[in-house]
Amino acid sequence: VVVTHRGLASFAAAAAERYAAGPGDRVLQFASPSFDASVLELCVSLLSGAALVTGEEGPLVGERLAEVLAVRRVSHTLIPPAALATVPPETAAALPPPRTLIVGAEACPADLVAVWAPGRRMINSYGPTEATVVATWTGPLAPGTGAPPIGRPSGSTRVHVLDAALRPVPPGVTGELYIAGPGLARGYLGRPGLTAQRFVADPFGGPGERMYRTGDLVRWGADGRLRFAGRADD
Repeated sequence: VVVTHRGLASFAAAAAERYAAGPGDRVLQFASPSFDASVLELCVSLLSGAALVTGEEGPLVGERLAEVLAVRRVSHTLIPPAALATVPPETAAALPPPRTLIVGAEACPADLVAVWAPGRRMINSYGPTEATVVATWTGPLAPGTGAPPIGRPSGSTRVHVLDAALRPVPPGVTGELYIAGPGLARGYLGRPGLTAQRFVADPFGGPGERMYRTGDLVRWGADGRLRFAGRADD
């Protein structure tokens, strides 16, 4: 996926504000450098004046993950729900809370929000690499509100929920998610056919603008936040 300098700069500025990192904070490098989440960790730390906590040998799961969060005094981290679920609830409750806990890469169940949200700023983030790491995110999650939404557009994206004829669907109706804006990638390196299939003309943008067809089904909630509803190809 060919992302642009413009998209990366736009994402970095938006992420630093949303995840509220700054001098004195410590961001855990959890993701492999081959995964785009590692770009989030770099942007949230080094471009915000925070420290990037590196050098931990994986896999970071269970009690080992809890130990690293506590001993390395991590204040900000992005951890997939599957990894969070390996930490016993009683261990999670006893941890010195990282101020900002970001979840992403997969759906986050409500029971994890119940365990990890109290005392922390827990944020759900969604985004394919084609939208430069993150396309939508939530505000702080609260326990007891069901499965978390995927939120609203990040500062580097615009989103559309459309039917098969590329018409906007009303709130509460499921449609396919399309992503546009400065965070959009150029396409797939050396694959013009696939690029043309997935990056289509944006009828809601200016001349020459495109949008990415995600294949993800979503719907707008009454609160103005997006909720994930599955895959179009399932």
